[in-house]
Amino acid sequence: MEITGTENGRTPQPAAAFDPLHVLDGLVSTLESVESAIAGLQALREYTLAIASKVAEVMAAEDKDDRGAAPAGFKGARWDAAELAHRAVAAEIATATRANDRTIQRQMGQAVELLDRFPLTFQALALGRISLAHARVIQDAGTALEDAAALSSYESVVVACAEQQAPGRVRRVAVREAENAQPEPLTGRHERACEERRIWVTPLPDGMAELCAVLPAAVAYGIHDRLTQMAKAHAVATANQASDGPAAPDTTDGPARSNDERTIDQRTTDQRTTDQRTTDQLRADLLSDLLLRGAPTWHDTRDGLLAAITARVDVTVPVLTLINGETSAGAGHPAEGDPAGHGVPTTQVPAELDGRHPIDSATARTIAGQATAWNRVLTDPITGAVLAVDRYRPGEDLKRLLSARDTRCRFPGCGIKARELDLDHTYDAALGGATETGNLAGLCRRHHMLKHHSRWKLRQTGAGVLEWTSPTGRKHTDHPPIPATDTDGAKPAVPSSGRTTDPPPF
Repeated sequence: MEITGTENGRTPQPAAAFDPLHVLDGLVSTLESVESAIAGLQALREYTLAIASKVAEVMAAEDKDDRGAAPAGFKGARWDAAELAHRAVAAEIATATRANDRTIQRQMGQAVELLDRFPLTFQALALGRISLAHARVIQDAGTALEDAAALSSYESVVVACAEQQAPGRVRRVAVREAENAQPEPLTGRHERACEERRIWVTPLPDGMAELCAVLPAAVAYGIHDRLTQMAKAHAVATANQASDGPAAPDTTDGPARSNDERTIDQRTTDQRTTDQRTTDQLRADLLSDLLLRGAPTWHDTRDGLLAAITARVDVTVPVLTLINGETSAGAGHPAEGDPAGHGVPTTQVPAELDGRHPIDSATARTIAGQATAWNRVLTDPITGAVLAVDRYRPGEDLKRLLSARDTRCRFPGCGIKARELDLDHTYDAALGGATETGNLAGLCRRHHMLKHHSRWKLRQTGAGVLEWTSPTGRKHTDHPPIPATDTDGAKPAVPSSGRTTDPPPF
């Protein structure tokens, strides 16, 4: 069958009529071959990562004589030369492949486990009979099996299933077979698993974030069910109020009602007629209300200390966003009173939570107006460089400046946020290194230790730029994160006196 190309790199089209089922059969066969080849390459990657882990063990053996002591500043910490060697190797691979070194180290461990404990699974992956997704399902469910015979029996059953079924279906079989092979009852294992319960936040696009929780299954499903019932009850109550219509105005004699009371009534009326939220949206809003405003029932102190605690966030807001927030007409439009658009920037620049998560300007201004201890970061409207940092409450100026400049760990690929970093002297203070911005950088504890006690080297080249040299001699440059700033190149209007006419709103 002749295939002709089209202009602009579009999908090739057939030159003549064809049998679509015959073509589809050929496409499916091609994709089967591609998937099999991909699986083989993924097996090769697993094998390579496992070998890299073995190389780290050799490096640890070479380094333990002169590098086995705990690093300065970490007294009492348990120091593991093998762990540090694995971190150094993972960092070498991660920086070369533009990945996160923690992720690479985790994958190295997974690869070693796959080759050592799941040989049938690795063989099926290498031959292209299963995908890496199948292998991970088998691995995850069978990791807890310690007995070699039980693990072998489990693997033989699940691999055979994986060669015929999708990963989702394999997971159900794998979990069941792993549970059947467990020598210890579920009760004891559940009690240990409960000790791993936790909460964390994952950033999402468009100023959103995902709140994640690992909880006992009964608690998690119970929370979801209660939120669902509350959402349904709220929807029914709102619908009933809307059908009754707004209450008639009170014309009886009595004290005059305040503007606040009238505003509350208006909001109630608006909610009756405009609340069209879905069940998912209601569940999310109810969860937010409960967590931000609710008081703990069983964990609070007698004086209600926990109930009195309010949420705290660190917000970096470009000064022009605050100054122009009340006068800007919105993105792409000149501000009111400046029809030509020469006086103020025409785009609102997002602010940031913890220097890493964009939020809209309106939210940022609301938080800035309500908080009593938020950090003000002044940034150059053209270059984005941090000019100064101050705060309503005075404190450690240098520490705040560095936190505002770095906002995250300065090792390539690492995203640990500023409040969890060590301010490290690039040139050791004990050897005369100065305590100044040109010799300090924020590093997470992992990369702080890596810098001092592995073959990784670090130097500063100026303006906060760090140059890392890996054990194999590769150089990686890390620039300070660009803070939220004006990106359209417009300059704020400055009167002839050289000073702005209006004071900043803080």
